[in-house]
Amino acid sequence: MLDKKRLAPSLFGKVAVLLGGNSAEREVSLASGSEVLLALKQHGIDAHHFDPNEQHVEMLRDFDRVFIALHGRGGEDGVIQGALESLGIPYTGSGVTGSAISIDKILSKLIWHAIGLPTAKYVVVNKDTFIDSQAENILESLGGTVMIKPSLEGSSLGMAKASDTSTFIDAIKKAFNFDSRVLVETFIQGPEYTVSILNGSALPSISMKSATGFYDYHAKYHTNTTEYACPSGLSDTEEKQIQTLALEAFKAVKAEGWGRVDIMRSGTVDAKTNLPNGQFYLLENNTIPGMTNTSLVPKAAKQAGLSFTELVLAILQQTLPNNTAIEK
Repeated sequence: MLDKKRLAPSLFGKVAVLLGGNSAEREVSLASGSEVLLALKQHGIDAHHFDPNEQHVEMLRDFDRVFIALHGRGGEDGVIQGALESLGIPYTGSGVTGSAISIDKILSKLIWHAIGLPTAKYVVVNKDTFIDSQAENILESLGGTVMIKPSLEGSSLGMAKASDTSTFIDAIKKAFNFDSRVLVETFIQGPEYTVSILNGSALPSISMKSATGFYDYHAKYHTNTTEYACPSGLSDTEEKQIQTLALEAFKAVKAEGWGRVDIMRSGTVDAKTNLPNGQFYLLENNTIPGMTNTSLVPKAAKQAGLSFTELVLAILQQTLPNNTAIEK
């Protein structure tokens, strides 16, 4: 499934690791990029730190290829990809189209729904038109309990759960601080999974369980109480099912190279939402997931037999021509 042969460091030339940036996820990006940079250097690759918030993108002309470790806006939305395309520099991960679609939770959801992939019932709320009196109707139409998500933010920033009008209105207004369009979804009561994608293959799924009840920013980066399981505990049939779903979702939004698809599974049948028991539902696609020592893609890669360095090399290998010779 995966090519684990190490590539000669000299084949990569001079590599820029893009990290930091100016998005709300700058802190996580700095951590991810630092880990990637260390792994590349340990392999003998001529890799360098490059923060587009501090260095002009034109300076990338001095590099042969780029490993993008920028999270959020400016990194996952197609902006930096477009700049690199104009400079003619190969880079890791999805292109302009796949990045722009994937970062937009609403657009991704529309595409998945249109081709028949399972997603939770939802409503889009716009900052310019929302009024408090709409809250009760929205809650009722979505089963009484909802998840509120800014459309264009990652790492669960601005995300909140609400089951009454007061909490809903407060959460919506806080979400508007991140984005003018907010996705409101029926809350799915059940386990959360993620499936990492690497070079056209799905890695073993991971299940996550946080003390707060959902996998938010705090659970991802600021606590050691979040529980992870890889293998996730699914049967062989279920594992194949969730991997197939993740690959279909990844390809549908034109994502490429590597990424991570987040998925919920309904637990017990709820009389209000009437969600079928055991159904997998797509949440979102991440085109540049975290690469810290607690991140999910490295955990899945480890289960598949890849060390962190081998994972980083497999991602960077995407920037080389297909016929590049492999070091024996």
